[in-house]
Amino acid sequence: MSGIGEGQRGRSLGRSAPLLGVLLILLAGWFGWSAVQQWRQEANGQALEAARDQAVQGLQEAAAGQLKQLQQQLKNERVQQALQAGDAAAAALAVRESWTGVEHAEVLTADLANAYADPAAFGYARLALLEAALAEGKPSLRVVRDGGGNRLGLAAPVQLGSLGPAVLYVRQPLLRLTSPLDQVSAPSAGFLGLRQGAHDLVAQGDAGLAESAEALARPIPGTPLRLVAAVPNVEPGPLGLGSLASAIVALLLAFIAVLLVVGRGRLPKSLPLPRRATVAEADHGPTLSESLQMAPPPVAEASTTESAPPPPPPVPAEELAAGIFRAYDIRGVVGSELTPKTAALIGQAIGTVALEQGLREVVIGRDGRLSGPELAAGLAEGLRRAGCAVIDIGLAPTPVVYYAAFHLRTGTCVAVTGSHNPPEYNGFKVVIGGETLSGDAITDLYQRIIEGRLVQAAEPGDYQQRDVSADYIQRIADDVQLDRPLKVVADAGNGVAGALAPQLLEAIGAEVIPLYCDVDGTFPNHHPDPSEPANLEDLVQTVKRFGADLGVAFDGDGDRLGVVTGEGKIIYADRLLMLFAADVLMRNPGAMVIYDVKCTGKLSDHVLRNGGSPLMWKTRHSLMKSKMRETDAELAGEMSGHFFFKERWFGFDDGLYATARLLEILAQREETPDEVLAELPEMVATPELKVPVAEGTPHALVAMLVAAAQSPDNPYVGGRLSTIDGLRVDFPDGWGLVRASNTTPVLVLRFEGNDEAALERIQALFRSQLQPVLGDTPLGF
Repeated sequence: MSGIGEGQRGRSLGRSAPLLGVLLILLAGWFGWSAVQQWRQEANGQALEAARDQAVQGLQEAAAGQLKQLQQQLKNERVQQALQAGDAAAAALAVRESWTGVEHAEVLTADLANAYADPAAFGYARLALLEAALAEGKPSLRVVRDGGGNRLGLAAPVQLGSLGPAVLYVRQPLLRLTSPLDQVSAPSAGFLGLRQGAHDLVAQGDAGLAESAEALARPIPGTPLRLVAAVPNVEPGPLGLGSLASAIVALLLAFIAVLLVVGRGRLPKSLPLPRRATVAEADHGPTLSESLQMAPPPVAEASTTESAPPPPPPVPAEELAAGIFRAYDIRGVVGSELTPKTAALIGQAIGTVALEQGLREVVIGRDGRLSGPELAAGLAEGLRRAGCAVIDIGLAPTPVVYYAAFHLRTGTCVAVTGSHNPPEYNGFKVVIGGETLSGDAITDLYQRIIEGRLVQAAEPGDYQQRDVSADYIQRIADDVQLDRPLKVVADAGNGVAGALAPQLLEAIGAEVIPLYCDVDGTFPNHHPDPSEPANLEDLVQTVKRFGADLGVAFDGDGDRLGVVTGEGKIIYADRLLMLFAADVLMRNPGAMVIYDVKCTGKLSDHVLRNGGSPLMWKTRHSLMKSKMRETDAELAGEMSGHFFFKERWFGFDDGLYATARLLEILAQREETPDEVLAELPEMVATPELKVPVAEGTPHALVAMLVAAAQSPDNPYVGGRLSTIDGLRVDFPDGWGLVRASNTTPVLVLRFEGNDEAALERIQALFRSQLQPVLGDTPLGF
């Protein structure tokens, strides 16, 4: 009977084999189709990047050729004679006649009086071009709105006889620049565009991808332009498999299906099907006592060797610059200390830490530095190696990267930014699970890399591009609207804030005059650091020239704010914090307001008078954010221009949002902004003073000064000592501070007094303690 049963089951399997084979063939087709689709998408991306690189080279050559021809025109004998004679019209005519195809040429005096008489009609881009040429003292190029549309504008400084400095402006057809784009073709499923600021001048391909095109952008050297590109995300195959894995599975399924169909389900006789157990056989199983005496079968341990490759080997310490892992972020010189390979290792380390906390999705974004795209690509590669899903928001201010982590509910983000450092620097600001990494957490990333303690996922994490700029602007504009319009000059210093600040301020109801808002990672006009008064000179002049109510300036990544009044007076951040505190405390009586050790002595009294709880704390944005969470503070600020609003916002430092809140307050008042800001208490104060010292000595030097101050022979008689961050001594009529910088080998000092006499007395007291310690080092005060 058992033989008959086995035969029947064999015939049944034989009859079902074709059906099973068809099912397996269908599955094989599904996996195979997915592999082909992924290969097509990957090939599409490679073709787009090749087209982009070819176009960048062609555009660079075209721009260089136009500038070269402009320089040749300046050497033209007729042009030179007209300029020397002070005849602007004749000089412009000579240029038009000798340069074939020129649409328009004119020579304007350096004061640009006609342009500033009606800048909107003249064109802000055109005006910015002329100012750039005069400021740089060399020919300049950019796309301008002129002659009824987009045109190529060129400008060069000249000397107009006895009239003095002037500028030659030439308008060319845009094709003189963009013709190389006609020689390349973007894949139909991709997007390629020439972008200046936030505007696409020429575009090819799928316009629906334009918002995510910053992720693959490349700058056009020597111009404020960049070529942006995007392709659709590569969709993973069934079960999340990549193209190669999908193809292998398809082949295996097809092979099994063929065996089943060809073999008709017949199995070898040497492998008989198991027999059904008879009742008698079942009754002769082990008894209960016998079962209890049996040892349990061994449990096989799950093997991870097949699911994930081994982690990468440790990186020799000499191959990774330990100095880039700083107290508050990661920062170094591109090429020598920071490379795409380094960025990938850092990304893998960040991904490892994030996964240990159960966090898988990571937002990344970058500022406008030229090295940003390649470092962001390396960072994304490393995060994906660890198994993290990357959401790339492309070119974005650091606070927008922070916002995206909240908006997209990842809690984790990395901003690729060199902040206010020189152009050759770049770095990473890291947030994991809502905590900004600093101190030991930064050092831990370095240790993980050199010890090889990095996760290596079996399959790379997902990658997608998103643009959250419109969401960011809408979120703020829904909450902040000005009661009356204010005219504001916004100086981005060619940093990444320029891509967003004008649109945001217009969205809340301000009239905006953009200054250096074209993103340019070389920072050609001035360094983007609003805490340095010298960097605000152009802003002061522009505010006065336009009769603006206010001028605002941002640093390189947009997380800090500087302000000048309509009269051109700089309002330092500690006084702005007074204004913000009074506003927040009206709605939140008793709330805590945190400020750093460099802030004015009047701030604490101002917070108390407005019903708040002041708390002085250590300098640096990561420490401020940590203290805010610990104390549940509604507001915090630093002398450097970082402002942190928890009330109505998310508690991170955001120069753009702080500007919106400032304008909101000023627009609610009947007085002019100058009058409102003049009401804030003020003392006679120095800016931040920086004294260079030997590498590795700042903290030791400050420790010596603190020890002397705490000794029985305390030289600061009558002063209240604070040592939370360096040494600060508060007197009834002023205060002084010396602290060690955590980023550079300098001592940072600041002094304040009720009057000049008090200021000088406090400075002399600190000078008497510093000079013996520093020897011949000049103190600068």
